[in-house]
Amino acid sequence: MAVKFGVPPEGVRIRSLVEERLKQAMADGGGKVTVEWRGEQKHLHVISMPVDMLYFNPDTHRIRAQRTLDPERNRALEEEPWSEPAQTYLHSLLRCRPSNPNQTDPDYIALRDELADFGQKEPGIISPDGILVDGNTRCAALKDLGIKDIRVGVLPADTSRRDINSVELALQLRRDKRREYSYINRLMAIEEELREGRREEDVARDFNIKKTTLHQDRWVYQLINDAIGRSRTGSGAELRLVDFEDHQEKLRELHRDYTKLSKTDPDAADQLKESRLAMVVLNYPKTTVRLAEADFHRRYLDERLPDELRPAAQQSAAVSIPGLAGVQIPDATAAVKTTRALTDALLQAKAASQAVGKLEAPAVAEADALIKSARKTFDVAVKMAGQNAQLQKRQVAVPERLTDAADYVNQCAAEFAEAKAKRALDEDAFDDALITLRASLMRLAKQAGRTFSSPGDGVAWLLDATQVK
Repeated sequence: MAVKFGVPPEGVRIRSLVEERLKQAMADGGGKVTVEWRGEQKHLHVISMPVDMLYFNPDTHRIRAQRTLDPERNRALEEEPWSEPAQTYLHSLLRCRPSNPNQTDPDYIALRDELADFGQKEPGIISPDGILVDGNTRCAALKDLGIKDIRVGVLPADTSRRDINSVELALQLRRDKRREYSYINRLMAIEEELREGRREEDVARDFNIKKTTLHQDRWVYQLINDAIGRSRTGSGAELRLVDFEDHQEKLRELHRDYTKLSKTDPDAADQLKESRLAMVVLNYPKTTVRLAEADFHRRYLDERLPDELRPAAQQSAAVSIPGLAGVQIPDATAAVKTTRALTDALLQAKAASQAVGKLEAPAVAEADALIKSARKTFDVAVKMAGQNAQLQKRQVAVPERLTDAADYVNQCAAEFAEAKAKRALDEDAFDDALITLRASLMRLAKQAGRTFSSPGDGVAWLLDATQVK
């Protein structure tokens, strides 16, 4: 059975005004808005309502991650969602940039300016008791602009809490919505839908993604929550969901590379995951994070780590399997544990460095210094990894170029006979092209002749064919 919302304090008065205005809208044959309602399309009459009478939806997915940033205000929001402090908190969150709630979201500013210049184009949606289902951000912007009324469609009288969440989600996932859910809030919405018992296939369809993408998003969300747990310090500081808001592409790419490697070498996959997570914490760009392969810690970091970042010596150990007496298996290898220990230290340092006002100033300064030291060390390691990647790329590029050239020559041979049969072969152009090819091969042969003192069969053929000694 669907859970009912508690009726807001002014719910009875709002419902009376809504019913009165709905009757007038029906009589006038006014406009309607269409929503997905319990699996069917439903056409709702649109009315005008005072913005100050309506309530922001405390369950809106738009600010689900951000509302936890202030535990005290969030607790008030959970306990008394219709109170003025709770509604004021929601209003402020709707203005905020998802990745940095201390800044106003540029998308919010654009929406507010559009409303100021052109007025409201699309109606919002409310419950009969005045809870905003769609249009929370528009209502916040209209309030900020001092505009008194908002046009809204009204859901049926038996609307439940589940209905409100379902309608909001369906409307948000339409492609024409201007202000999309942030990445983290979208991940949270997916998990919430699955916790309601819905099938993965249905949730993936609603979010317009493939089932494989849904699995990827769930893996990333679990990784983020695990990282937050690992970041928790003895003093209670920890990272927040919003701290991962701008790392979507890095984490998705991590999932792809981790999944591929784990099929052949699970330990290497774990080392890759830990090194890249550390680089996400240090806020490296995606192209730099990509340089961290499974051996990144061993090859480039280990000998450069300062004492304050060097993990204690790690050893693999045996762990028991619950329910199987006497059966033990080895846990993670020492290499994986070492890489993980460094990532844990960085996660906790990052959490402490951001805990201004919650931790003593010296503790925050010490954590910040540790992050800066790590960044300096990683910069050197990244530079070395990048140089080696470029060297490897150059080494591979030369034979790949020749292989590509061979493919073109093979294609030319296949098309030569056809062109000749159709009398479409330009013999002079063909001859000129061969002269160009010969000159190119001669340049290559000169380079090869200077390089190989004992040429193999291929190089020997090239030197002989071009008569380069």
